[in-house]
Amino acid sequence: MTASEGEDWIAISASALSAADLTAWVTRANCGGVVTFSGTVRDHSAAHAGVEALEYETDEALAMARLYEVVGAARERWPDLGAVAAHHRVGRVELTETSVVVAVSAPHRGEAFDAARFIIDTLKSSVPMWKREVFEGGSAWSQEAVPIDDVPR
Repeated sequence: MTASEGEDWIAISASALSAADLTAWVTRANCGGVVTFSGTVRDHSAAHAGVEALEYETDEALAMARLYEVVGAARERWPDLGAVAAHHRVGRVELTETSVVVAVSAPHRGEAFDAARFIIDTLKSSVPMWKREVFEGGSAWSQEAVPIDDVPR
């Protein structure tokens, strides 16, 4: 599912994500700072060595609403933000593939860094996204799960 409203591009996708595409999309002539965060699947977790892939599940309507809420909260904190993109994968994501991308443009680098950090950290704590770790011989729900928080204002 993808939605773009003016300066915000929010998506949940079973297809590969491109940090380069999001970086290009948020780049604006009036913004001198562009920050992109890309989260990739690594080969271990707190509970398992040899992680081969992750499988993400969500309620897409709820997750999209929460993503918009997260971006809205960032815009309240940093009203001069240019464009914001936040995309998350669902389904199976292989080792080294991208599972989440946040890209932000702002007139200055400080705002761009702060907003990008706020968005990824808040996304991780408040968007309902369940992660199963796949490893040799089996799979298990991630033990790094935390309760879903409200979006801070």
